[in-house]
Amino acid sequence: MNTQPRLVGRQLRDWRQRRRLSQLNLACDAEISARHLSFLETGRSQPSREMILRLAEQLEIPIRERNVLLMAAGFAPVFPERPLNDPALASASDAITLALHAHKPYPAFALDRQWRILSSNAALPELFEGVADELLVPPVNAMRISLHPRGLSARIANLSIWRAHLLHRLRRQIDLTADAALSELQRELLTYPAPPEIIELRVDQPMIPLQIYVGGKLLTLFSTTMIFGTPADITLSELALEFFFPADPQTAASVHDFATSRERACQ
Repeated sequence: MNTQPRLVGRQLRDWRQRRRLSQLNLACDAEISARHLSFLETGRSQPSREMILRLAEQLEIPIRERNVLLMAAGFAPVFPERPLNDPALASASDAITLALHAHKPYPAFALDRQWRILSSNAALPELFEGVADELLVPPVNAMRISLHPRGLSARIANLSIWRAHLLHRLRRQIDLTADAALSELQRELLTYPAPPEIIELRVDQPMIPLQIYVGGKLLTLFSTTMIFGTPADITLSELALEFFFPADPQTAASVHDFATSRERACQ
């Protein structure tokens, strides 16, 4: 038997099981028979390019992995992956720059799927004072710099709940993407010293703030995430913009004070 149907069938089955769907449920969603899906998963039938893309859409498989499925079945990948500075992504890159810089004086970052900081608005540089130099070597990893003992964690007042929040996001991302690099990052983060008090996330909380001491002041910030709505490029599909906002008037005033002080120092 050709190994290609076996390989792609095994991957389709793994994704279906990861999404906790039965063959019948997926077959109904994809408008095919359960028998046909079974043949595809066992390698008894060779899926067409269109069938792979249809099942991948129903399974909400990231487009990077859709390329993997296509290549496993002997087809060429259909989703390009370009660097963010590629001319084809110029309009998206301009939008990212505009959004990040419009958010000043509050910090904002463009992150890839592995939490590496691709771009920022360079607001609130005081946030990174005291961070070990090796953690600031590009590409800076937002998860690592947040939880590493020589990063921001020593100044995070609510480290237990913030750590639980970040690890929860990371676990969910691993479940959705099956990204081996994220699993490795998770293993690394779990080796860092944990706070003495482990706090489980509460579902009744409207949002989890970051409470961190910056320049001797306690700042309370919450974040929002923006993604591209209909990306057909792998880089854009994996990009997220993280915006931090003040959660109280004191934080807003302190951030503006920091910005004013920097402006005066530059004059």
